[in-house]
Amino acid sequence: MTLRFRVIIEQDEDGVFVATCPSLPGCVSQGDTRKAAVANIHDAMSGYLESLSAHSEPIPPSIDEEVIEISA
Repeated sequence: MTLRFRVIIEQDEDGVFVATCPSLPGCVSQGDTRKAAVANIHDAMSGYLESLSAHSEPIPPSIDEEVIEISA
């Protein structure tokens, strides 16, 4: 089963990329590059979901959304 979760990636004042998953409280990771932050949050999210499953906790629902880009 494939789940989709929103991840927010922001660059902090030191240039480090910080990734958070709002649907998974406390699931945060970082990386020196955006690509590294994405890989690290993916690993963190996988571990988080494994922990939920191991403790018979509910898994948050997958999202279904579109991103619309508009030129201004």
